[in-house]
Amino acid sequence: MKIAVTYDNGNIFQHFGKTENFKVYETEDQKVVSSEVISSDGKGHGALAVLLEEQGVNVLICGGLGGGAQTALAEAGIEVCSGASGDADQAVESYLKGELASAGVNCDHHHGEGHSCGSHEEGHSCGGCSSCGSQPTITGKNVGKTCRTHYRGTFNDGTQFDSSYDRGEPLEFTCGAGQMIKGFDAAVADMEVGEIVDVHLMPEEAYGMPNPDAVFTVEIAQLPGSEDLTVGQQVYLSNQYGQPFPVKVTAKDETNITLDANHEMAGKELNFRIELVEVK
Repeated sequence: MKIAVTYDNGNIFQHFGKTENFKVYETEDQKVVSSEVISSDGKGHGALAVLLEEQGVNVLICGGLGGGAQTALAEAGIEVCSGASGDADQAVESYLKGELASAGVNCDHHHGEGHSCGSHEEGHSCGGCSSCGSQPTITGKNVGKTCRTHYRGTFNDGTQFDSSYDRGEPLEFTCGAGQMIKGFDAAVADMEVGEIVDVHLMPEEAYGMPNPDAVFTVEIAQLPGSEDLTVGQQVYLSNQYGQPFPVKVTAKDETNITLDANHEMAGKELNFRIELVEVK
């Protein structure tokens, strides 16, 4: 079986139709035996589906994608796991273990929608959630352009939670396209190449405040596989549309399990040192 992941600097790229690279994994007996990165040559979503079909891909793991892409991929006979974020290799391992959009593990409460937005390893990108389109319009000379930035993210106590410098590769995104959290996007919009800025973001400019409706309790008997989960563990569920989203186990007893679908950064103030490396 072949699994393709929308790929950018080791992480899952969040916009299928704009992905420039896929990492394709050859698997046997639920294990990865080889992998390679292939270029999409900037094709649209229909052509991307054809490209993946030509590569013999059976499963696509990605962030956000629209209805047209879903249709094209379905016609190509490719299973889709959308709404994923973070490390590409780990996502494939989760899929092979049955932890990513596992069959029979579904949520009817709509908790997954709007709560899978981004991942700090991904440079605060948007995972295709429904709320992203309602973000205020960002203005600035770099809006609509491809920007490459280095950044370091810290909490108010100085603890670092992410750094592109540590990975040795700048983060690339389209400024103002909703791929980034609002405050990060706005900071880059008017920067000059070579400029370094320090920004402090309130939760409203980052991942928002925790939503109490995103914390829910279900009977273990109604969630196959949940009997083996432990408090603090993160797994993936699927919403009623079959889209996977991450949740964290916050409590468990003999009968029930409580899951939190809020982003791990929700409610947090974040600090970034941003260096604009290139605009193209």
